[in-house]
Amino acid sequence: MTDHAAETPIRMVVADDHPVVRDGLSSMFASAPGFEVVGEAADGAVAVRLAQELRPDVILMDLRMPGMDGLTAIRELARLGVTSRVLVLTTYDTDSHVLPAIEAGATGYLLKDSPREDLLRGARAAAKGDSVLSPSVAARLMNRVRTPAPQLLSGRELEVIELVAAGNTNREAAARLFITEATVKSHLLNIYAKLGVGDRAAAVTEAFNRGLLVPRAPEQP
Repeated sequence: MTDHAAETPIRMVVADDHPVVRDGLSSMFASAPGFEVVGEAADGAVAVRLAQELRPDVILMDLRMPGMDGLTAIRELARLGVTSRVLVLTTYDTDSHVLPAIEAGATGYLLKDSPREDLLRGARAAAKGDSVLSPSVAARLMNRVRTPAPQLLSGRELEVIELVAAGNTNREAAARLFITEATVKSHLLNIYAKLGVGDRAAAVTEAFNRGLLVPRAPEQP
């Protein structure tokens, strides 16, 4: 059995807006072998600042916080190039929370009612860069993968990916759909998350693979 105390401790930042939850998590990890809590944050903005200053190995991130929420903080950390692993710890396991968090760069997603050992194991795995998902979250993702292709994307998302596949830029797609360019970008991010891809070309390819897009027949002379 590995002696975690003999290893370099995993440096943690705990971000949660509820003082009782934050204190409880900090105490739990501080008292566990192989962990060191180096900072606490009550909102996403403080979590980002601490991550830049302290460069922790793992950030325990709540999603719903006042000011900058956890999802925005995860995106900001990615934009800044902070290499700390983010382990989302929340009471929510709905699709609308799970997919955006993972797409934004979270290494794992655990629920606050997870057993203590699962939280410790999850943090150790996250520190190594391994993906961590609570069973209910994993089940939701599997169900999403198994969703019949036509129901996977909304009607508007299908319109956007069709225009992208036809070679339109975001600006051109926005003009054709009478929406803003920012809205097109938002739809594309949702499409990437749902299809499990990271860019436009991969999204188009995956959409064809899943039958969301149908190759156009060549025009008759």
